[in-house]
Amino acid sequence: MSAADAVTDSLQSLRARFIGVQDGKPADYIPQLALADPGAFGLALVSMDGHRYSAGEADIPFTLQSVSKPFIYALALSLLGLDEVSRWVGAEPSGEAFNAISLEPGTGRPANAMVNAGAIVTTALIPDTPHEPAFDRILSCLGRFAGRELDVDEEVFSSESVTGDRNRALAYLIRSTGTMPVDPVLAVDRYFRQCAIRVTTIDLATMAATLAYGGVNPVTGEQVVSAEVAARVLAVMATCGMYDGSGDWLLRVGLPAKSGVSGGLIAVGPARFGVATYSPPLDATGGSVRGHAALETMSQRYGLHLMLNPALPGSTVTLVTTADDLPSAPSAEHERALHEQVGVVVAQGSIDFTAAERVLYALDESGPNGGSVVLDLHDVTAVDSVALAMLHTGLARLLSDGRRAAVVDPRGLLGPPDVLREGTGQDLPRYATREDAVEGCAQALAGED
Repeated sequence: MSAADAVTDSLQSLRARFIGVQDGKPADYIPQLALADPGAFGLALVSMDGHRYSAGEADIPFTLQSVSKPFIYALALSLLGLDEVSRWVGAEPSGEAFNAISLEPGTGRPANAMVNAGAIVTTALIPDTPHEPAFDRILSCLGRFAGRELDVDEEVFSSESVTGDRNRALAYLIRSTGTMPVDPVLAVDRYFRQCAIRVTTIDLATMAATLAYGGVNPVTGEQVVSAEVAARVLAVMATCGMYDGSGDWLLRVGLPAKSGVSGGLIAVGPARFGVATYSPPLDATGGSVRGHAALETMSQRYGLHLMLNPALPGSTVTLVTTADDLPSAPSAEHERALHEQVGVVVAQGSIDFTAAERVLYALDESGPNGGSVVLDLHDVTAVDSVALAMLHTGLARLLSDGRRAAVVDPRGLLGPPDVLREGTGQDLPRYATREDAVEGCAQALAGED
């Protein structure tokens, strides 16, 4: 049990709330997708520090389908640049379904890279050479976003190929306007194979987190695409990622997102997190019913709307250390005990959901050998209600796991004594300075009154 499990608790709570929703049905126009378990429901979140949290069927493999589109758009932008890609594919919301004939009057360009017409052209733009075939580039790119090697579900690929006449018709129509860079048959075959690449919900959350982190995979540390490319992809996701429901999604959820007909759904909190869900039953727009409901509730509950929260001015956690590393060490007789068993976490700024996750993870990491920990909130200016509940829950988990804790909380940010006692289940010692808190922990370790 750890303090950061409070984040997992929030995902499990969302799953429990919506697992009973029976609306929608799995996609059946691709026969293989109709075989998916309609009861499967996984959620995952990956932070900018690479911490991964999940609930439910987050490890079940399924195919990317349209969730692949923003990442292939990122690959095309990286290889060809915005001006060249924009010659072939626009960036305007279509206001139509994912498989609509959304071609720009006069030029024949698809409206954007998130609808099928634009995605087929974007995939066709990936250079194909004998030394580096286009699909190898695509598979490698998606694997770098996910942080591991991915593969193709050949049965789903075959199923899509047999039933994909509408996409072939779109490709030929685009070719007739002069805006299809390769043979339509080749383009659609490559697109079907791209959509049939297998991932898990945790993979998707990692991929979304890579876009959130300016193109850097927070788990592997690899710079997959540039920050500029990531920002442009997020802009198109925000305006076009949910097709004809994109405006309502941005209004209510407020996060760049992308859905797929296999039941996958990603959303991105720039500079904060990537989150993903998997649940096969779909609504009329081809999006996951449970996933949509869960992410909308998550955004509202935790204040995640993009327009609500400016980026924090700096790192939330400024110090994670053992007490004897502090410039002003406590009394010498406690030095050994402190070195072995007291950790210190110093936070700053305004604490919201994302910042609270960083603090909770730091609390887990700070206490050597499961010993005491000091949480220093001296430089914290505010704690919102969501973060307050998370900190209470996290501290309660530490205490129930047998660890001692103390807080430096001169402003009373964690609430009055009765609120703190109710939230954590114990009377948590509070001090005015870090040195006093560390000394108090040392005395407790030494068995002093």
